[in-house]
Amino acid sequence: MPIEQAPRAGGPPAPTVEPHPVLDSYYPDTAQRLRFVRGLFNRTAHHYDRINAIFALGSGSWYRAQCLRRAGLRPGMRVLDVAIGTGLVAREAVALCGDAADVIGLDLSEAMLAEARRTLPIPLIQGVADSLPLADASVDLVTIGYALRHVGDLAATFREFHRVLRPGGIVLAMEIGRPSRPFTRRLTGAYLGMVVPAVSRLSGGGESGRTLMRYYWETIDRCVAPEVITRAMASAGLEQVECRTDYDLFRNYSGRRAGVPTP
Repeated sequence: MPIEQAPRAGGPPAPTVEPHPVLDSYYPDTAQRLRFVRGLFNRTAHHYDRINAIFALGSGSWYRAQCLRRAGLRPGMRVLDVAIGTGLVAREAVALCGDAADVIGLDLSEAMLAEARRTLPIPLIQGVADSLPLADASVDLVTIGYALRHVGDLAATFREFHRVLRPGGIVLAMEIGRPSRPFTRRLTGAYLGMVVPAVSRLSGGGESGRTLMRYYWETIDRCVAPEVITRAMASAGLEQVECRTDYDLFRNYSGRRAGVPTP
């Protein structure tokens, strides 16, 4: 797939690239999105691991670990896990790094951070993806697991990822995408849009758990095309940008900051 070059320094500011249109059944306009998402994840943090187990059918941990290995994660690398949630990606990163001090978690939701803190002895920061409270060139790998659809601006987010990466550093964005095959899309829509929300509500998540999973599917179904995401990555200055699709559902976006990795 063609890769666009990053805009020249000093040029006009890049336009905002939203991951999906305003979903007015949940919030009225773009300005209210952040507040809605934060509140929704705060209300469901206690139930999130159970919801994920229902959705993933037991495949979550090994698949996340496989994606991290494919991205090149190894001991000695410093990792920033954006939208850490309860720590599902960060836990696998710690296991591969071998040192909890090498993994940093960041999330918008204070309740999600509290859940992660219960089981992960790693540095945790409250913040948003498009304005990272980290120094330039401070990490070797930035990950974001199934949360790219919840950021406010893809362009600003990838610029921030590029900024905090060291030379040769890697971005790995794990996502769920709208299936390309009609049958798979109908099946996924029925499962994620109806079955999982209902089971989530009945298994202890209540109405907030049901809302979370309905919102989850709608953001998947209305997310921008993969080409829009890869263009935003390339325009942010990332190189070797690609999107790998597994099972017509899981998409892994990766890119690298130019330069030679620090030994």
